[in-house]
Amino acid sequence: MLEWATMGSTRKIIILGAGYLAEEVADLVKAVDGLDAVAFVEVVGPENSGREKLGLPVVWIDDLAQLDRGHSLVCARGWPSERESLVGRVASLGFSFATVIHPRACVSPSARISAGAIVNAGAVVAAFASVGEHVFVNRGALIGHHTSVLDFATVGPGANVAGCATIGRGAYLGMGSIVLDNLTVGAGAVVGAGAVVTRDVPQGVQVLGIPAKIVREVRISEH
Repeated sequence: MLEWATMGSTRKIIILGAGYLAEEVADLVKAVDGLDAVAFVEVVGPENSGREKLGLPVVWIDDLAQLDRGHSLVCARGWPSERESLVGRVASLGFSFATVIHPRACVSPSARISAGAIVNAGAVVAAFASVGEHVFVNRGALIGHHTSVLDFATVGPGANVAGCATIGRGAYLGMGSIVLDNLTVGAGAVVGAGAVVTRDVPQGVQVLGIPAKIVREVRISEH
């Protein structure tokens, strides 16, 4: 079942992050009827808070607890482990997480998009696909039918995941990469830009090339 963030009255959105990706997410939120961005949350340095960005206040993460619990959060950090760490940090504060789907994305009515996920402009999520919590499906990415993208994964711009595939928790698919039918990309794996995955990718490795080959193990701190 598709979990739309736009149902009911206008939903106020707090964006976790204040960098360039956060600006893109703010633009995405603005494009969705029923959503209204109200603040950025600086998560790197407190000296960057107390100002405005795109007309919205920037607050330091330690001050997040002072904001209205009726607002919803969306996490705008690019690397999966950064999102997972940040979501874990704020989970106890009592905020809900919004699902944000750009109006120019194409999402099948039979697809399931979970809380905290972002589906950007031009993306396609096909029939019976499942997009997990806090997944970022970037511009023009394609998620094939019956494919599962697990929590905190990132699907880069123009990436193409064919049908019945599984993208593991916290995996990262680079720009323009391709994952063929019925394959699995393991948890925390990184598929380089333009790589073509023709066999299962183990967890925690980086693959590059056509066909994609393992080049090294990936440290958690890298993604």
